[in-house]
Amino acid sequence: MKILGSAFGGLSIALAMSTVAFAGDSETCKKVRFSDVGWTNITATSATTAAVLELMGYEPDILQLSIPVTYASLKNNDIDVFQGYWKPSMDADIKPYLEDGSVEVLPTPNLEGAKFTIAVPTYTYEKGLKDFMDITKFKDAVNGKIYGIEPGNDGNRHLFAMLDDPKFGLSGWEVVESSEAGMMAEVAKSIQNKKDVIFLGWEPHTMNTVYDIKYLTGGDDLFGPNYGGATVWTNTRKGYVAECPNVGQMMLNVTFTVEMEDEIMLEIDKGMAPKDAGIAWLKANPEILDKWLAGVTTFDGSGPSLDAVKAGLGL
Repeated sequence: MKILGSAFGGLSIALAMSTVAFAGDSETCKKVRFSDVGWTNITATSATTAAVLELMGYEPDILQLSIPVTYASLKNNDIDVFQGYWKPSMDADIKPYLEDGSVEVLPTPNLEGAKFTIAVPTYTYEKGLKDFMDITKFKDAVNGKIYGIEPGNDGNRHLFAMLDDPKFGLSGWEVVESSEAGMMAEVAKSIQNKKDVIFLGWEPHTMNTVYDIKYLTGGDDLFGPNYGGATVWTNTRKGYVAECPNVGQMMLNVTFTVEMEDEIMLEIDKGMAPKDAGIAWLKANPEILDKWLAGVTTFDGSGPSLDAVKAGLGL
């Protein structure tokens, strides 16, 4: 069971970190390469983490990559950190990389209480579309389309599997692949015109606060129980935490909440740059930095990172 093996790998990371005396990182660790797969919540978490690292003296670099390219890049040492492993939905995506040991999972999740499954507007739900088995009844109302996000995404894969499963009666239906932004534009247009629409929904995301939506039951075999209930974990390339123990300790410390991510994403949706939205949230909630920066120095080891970051934020 390689997932279990990854848990032991995470334990070894934690034990290694507990014995390290932090004195900054080597020059090769100064550039910290993140993957952002284009979901607003990962954009928010990556930008906020990167903003703190920059104030510590690091040089973060956030790359826009798909999920398949993200894992291939971690394996090839082309990126260092990915904060968006949604478990269990993405287990199939990460499995080969856990099996060959090229990608590591940090030992504690960075977010709990997430979910990911099919959603509809509440007015559609009230018409009777409440469960996956109800979808087939609404073919004419939605033109036989279910809106997904970018090609290669695990959510789209689950949608295709649903269309291929005879029990759902969805032969001839179409999964519309585009991007998160493209999907949300279609959802916004449909809701504005009170049209029925079926789409991938998840939390945290501002769709839950901006629109009145409901999640469907009946998708446990595809997305997992509890409406695709998920924890989100941080991945690193093999050996990264040992090579860069100071930034590695910060990555072990960094956790988010659904409310935090929703608040940052809302500002991004309003037009604020992701980095600025993250910084604004940190200025309003500086107490989180005590946890994030415990046992962490500046990049050069000249002092506690907490002092440097608070000074950089004007706190």
